[in-house]
Amino acid sequence: MRKLRYPRPSRLLGIAIVAVLCISGCGYHFASSGDALPASAQTIYVARFGNLTRLTGINDELMRYVKDEIAMHRRLTLVDSPDQADLQLSGVVRLAIQAPINFNTAYEPTTYRNSFTVSAVLKDMHTKKIIWSTTRVGAGQHVAVVATNIVTTTPTFLQQNLRSGDIAQMPDIQVAQSETASGRDLMMQRFAKSLYIEMAEGF
Repeated sequence: MRKLRYPRPSRLLGIAIVAVLCISGCGYHFASSGDALPASAQTIYVARFGNLTRLTGINDELMRYVKDEIAMHRRLTLVDSPDQADLQLSGVVRLAIQAPINFNTAYEPTTYRNSFTVSAVLKDMHTKKIIWSTTRVGAGQHVAVVATNIVTTTPTFLQQNLRSGDIAQMPDIQVAQSETASGRDLMMQRFAKSLYIEMAEGF
């Protein structure tokens, strides 16, 4: 009898299990498990971020998203004072750009690229030592500001409360404001998630 050219399903399952065990043994972890944080750390204080950009308030806006992300993972408890904290997270918004990348025939912007970069430091409040830092964590998002450039079937658009019929009935200025706000919200969420993962995993 001829041997089968492909491994049996049971053998494939065994190979998959071994691969998972090898990966976990090589130092890889599920995202945001907090393995790099001190085991004794239970509380964190998020200091007010600095702002080196011309966008007033972007630092305070980012902090709200960061605090929400930390609270969502339930690994650390947010406190209102550094005196109550085991850890302190501080940061500076170093760069924020809003640049047009697409234009219509009248050379009016139809799509913008928004992005920003932040440096951050996590300090152990008991030893006064920095246990993690980064100089280039950030996020970016393309935002279409005219109805003809909005693809209403993308997951990004479908996360909003709007639908294609709503966009068609809205004036241009309302479309631009709505999509800019939605894109900014998504960009902030992505940033907060990236920052937490890097901080918690020690990347």
